[in-house]
Amino acid sequence: MTDLLVASRNQKKLAELRRVLDDAGVSGLRLLSLDDVEEFPEAPETGATFEENALAKARDAYAASGLAAVADDSGLAVDALNGMPGVLSARWAGAHGDDVANLELLLGQLRDVPDDRRGASFVSACALVSSAGETVVRGEWSGHIAHAPRGDGGFGYDPIFVPIGSDRSAGELSPAEKDAASHRGRALGLLLPALRAST
Repeated sequence: MTDLLVASRNQKKLAELRRVLDDAGVSGLRLLSLDDVEEFPEAPETGATFEENALAKARDAYAASGLAAVADDSGLAVDALNGMPGVLSARWAGAHGDDVANLELLLGQLRDVPDDRRGASFVSACALVSSAGETVVRGEWSGHIAHAPRGDGGFGYDPIFVPIGSDRSAGELSPAEKDAASHRGRALGLLLPALRAST
């Protein structure tokens, strides 16, 4: 069994990666979170892109623990806001990880934006850093922003993001439905060959 450090304390991200690995038949990996290893100084997310932030987090985790490390940086890119909140998605309203405040601020900013200009994409960059080298991949999930939150599944902006071809928000999808289509699911799928090689 090979330990893989997921450079996050978000248990939902850990569970999502576990489901993707299980569905792909990848065994032999034991997932650890940052809560499972000795604490180390985490560099602030100062990258201009999702890829830069994901790679910096994975490099930090690998250097501190010596374990193969995977990290993701993800967020919402809204067309009418020129791709924002982007890398600032988790702290759009100021405090990091205040999902409700972030949602309310974004909906307020789009209050007068018509339906045909409410396009958006979830973006996820995933990075794997190990003794074998570095791999960075990107997944995108396109849709539009609803006028009000719907559903209590998922996290972050899921309740206001309606994927193309769906009449339900990401917050109304089952975990399996979300994994099959989501930005992080797509990015993790692209990362699978490197993850298999690390076992």
